[in-house]
Amino acid sequence: MTDPNATTPRFIGKSTPLIEGKPKVLGALRFCADLERPGMLHARLVTSPHAHATLLGVDTSAAREVPGVVAVITAEDLPQIPPSGRAVLMLARDRVLFTGHPVALVLGESEAAAQDGAEAVFADYEVLPAAVSMDAALAEDGPAIWPEGLPGASDEAAAHGATGGGASDAVESSPNVASRTQFTSGDLEAAWASSDAVVERTFDTAGVHQAYLEPHVSLVEYDSITEGFNIWSSTQATFGMRDAVAKIAGVEATRVRVVGTPVGGGFGGKFLLYEPMLALVSKAVGRPILHAMTRIEEMLAANPAPSTRAKVKLGMKADGSLTGLQVELLMDNGIFPSSLGVLAAVLFSVYKTEAHHIEGVEILTNKPSVGAYRAPCAPQCAFAYESLIDELAGELGLDPLTVRRHNAAEEGTMMAVGAPWPRIGMQEALDALAQHPAWTNREEARRQGRGVGIAVGGWPGGTEPAAAACDLQTDGTLSVHVGHADISGTNTSLALVAAESFGIEPEKVRIVGGDTSNVPYAGASGGSKTMYTVGPAVIEAAEAARAQAFELAAAKFEADPQDLEIQNGAVQVKGSPDKAIPLAKLAQSTMRYGSKQAPVFAQGRHAQMGPSPGFSAQLAEVSVDEDTGAVKLHRLVVVQDVGRALNPAAVEGQMTGGAVQGIGWALYEQLAYDDQGQLLTATFNDYAIPHITQSPEIDLVRVEVPSPTGPFGAKGVGEPPVIPTAAAIGNAIADACGARMETLPMTAPRVLETLSSH
Repeated sequence: MTDPNATTPRFIGKSTPLIEGKPKVLGALRFCADLERPGMLHARLVTSPHAHATLLGVDTSAAREVPGVVAVITAEDLPQIPPSGRAVLMLARDRVLFTGHPVALVLGESEAAAQDGAEAVFADYEVLPAAVSMDAALAEDGPAIWPEGLPGASDEAAAHGATGGGASDAVESSPNVASRTQFTSGDLEAAWASSDAVVERTFDTAGVHQAYLEPHVSLVEYDSITEGFNIWSSTQATFGMRDAVAKIAGVEATRVRVVGTPVGGGFGGKFLLYEPMLALVSKAVGRPILHAMTRIEEMLAANPAPSTRAKVKLGMKADGSLTGLQVELLMDNGIFPSSLGVLAAVLFSVYKTEAHHIEGVEILTNKPSVGAYRAPCAPQCAFAYESLIDELAGELGLDPLTVRRHNAAEEGTMMAVGAPWPRIGMQEALDALAQHPAWTNREEARRQGRGVGIAVGGWPGGTEPAAAACDLQTDGTLSVHVGHADISGTNTSLALVAAESFGIEPEKVRIVGGDTSNVPYAGASGGSKTMYTVGPAVIEAAEAARAQAFELAAAKFEADPQDLEIQNGAVQVKGSPDKAIPLAKLAQSTMRYGSKQAPVFAQGRHAQMGPSPGFSAQLAEVSVDEDTGAVKLHRLVVVQDVGRALNPAAVEGQMTGGAVQGIGWALYEQLAYDDQGQLLTATFNDYAIPHITQSPEIDLVRVEVPSPTGPFGAKGVGEPPVIPTAAAIGNAIADACGARMETLPMTAPRVLETLSSH
């Protein structure tokens, strides 16, 4: 069905403008914040200024007197639901757990009225000791985030392979450890003994916000007739939001309708936040509620990527073979457990080693709970692993790229989790990097006083079932019904896939989706799996629709369906354009009174049995001002195995965007907190994001190692390009000035401090 070598493609593989490109450029695309409903109220949260405090009371009397304020909601107005994750985090009742934790919700006839009302709410607190950092959370006298017991920790930890034993004393004894995931193989002591060099370092990375331009926005409406809910939201997971709201509201899932609106950036951060609470409030007041978070609220209380600390020990033989790998990766999860720990085992499996012990530890702190951000945990892991590989190669006088090629995982190599890697393109990506002029001419860059560094990053890819449907319209267009959220141009690629499979021009394909009440199921748009999982279902549906069209035409021509083809918008007998019927006419014959022919309508459903991982190899060229520590990034080479580029322009856009976000990880971005849990980088004035003048020349190199199971050989491309960037820049800094950086972001003061101690 998806053999990339079966026929010469007509449409896929050609750069195609995005379907939504023109309305975006013209400002005509309507985002969630642009929507209105009759009787709609605007919502504004009142949030805690403290990271940890007893909530003594909330005085709403003054707020209720503000003109335009309709209601002020506190915890007393909502059901008492035990907190087990952000989806069920209602308004604070007795305790606030992070700066930004909401204590009240003000509803106003206008956004200004809601804001004025929120400013009039007075909340009284008794400040409590807070564990703002992992060190504070693990300290012997550190306050427990959940003294009554971890919410949902045991089931989640067990589901992800967490086991006991082997952790440090602090981790072992702390009540703030949500889960520990361990994987061990081989004899580490023997591996160390056989090593000609062993390096051990600790790498720290800051928490990072996804920094999307559009904040979280949702419009929630209770429907008193159906006793259900209508929700419009810029979510990456329409069906996931539907099920979560239904569970909290106590209604059947089909009573909740979620309409996905255009997503103004998500990167893993827009799955679910306050929608379940808003649904309960909308039901209580009987009016629709539009809630648009402010930028400060976003920075304070969304779902950022966790800060991490990776203690890594790595050994190597004189021939470049890796021997032993020992990892303890601590993740700052904020107030709730997650399932990120198991990823460490996969992300540290991109190279072959004789023995390993890999442990992921999730620590709870008085900060907002974390979420996914483009390859969750992978940039942090790659920064540690790739830095040590470079350091060992230098110590043993080996070429760092040759060392990577020598140890690179390949199809059949066992991952730490006990499963083999499927077909991957890591070697091919490294081969392409080895041939790039930036690598072959690296000595010229060094003569200019620059450093050259390389790194590799791999993402396992995700799987999830999906379904699709296709129907032929009376104007000859093909409607494709899908249930995913388009956040990266996937609708355009799906149109290409449908056009290729059915046989019409992409301009004649219409993608219909985003409403859980009338589209087939698709999983969340994340994990580099949307095209990989929804694409095969679209192909199956389009091929089935094509077969139905052929059956209809065959009856008219008295021909065998196998002798038919679609050319120029018509079904014709192969080689006989005079025996043809336009698709529009064919569809019209099935949609009129008295017709004896059924309309063309076909379904496709597919469940991928395994992932198709993606790999990126990158090269960074930097110079370092040794008087100030300032790093100048001159060049970045991004080589990526993309499986097969269905829409090369979109694929290269993903490669560029991911790499620029990797530059942010490397040099600029950090959620910095003081000891009291106050966020010091709460606006875009303080939270540094790389802009056009800080983005260097980026060379993009696509490598195509077709996936045996992806649509026409395609695989996910969103995650890999962000993974190795920080590590490549760190290795380039070390090459330029000898400073081995151990902390992200690698700001000028940190580089200067490392240089001073070097």
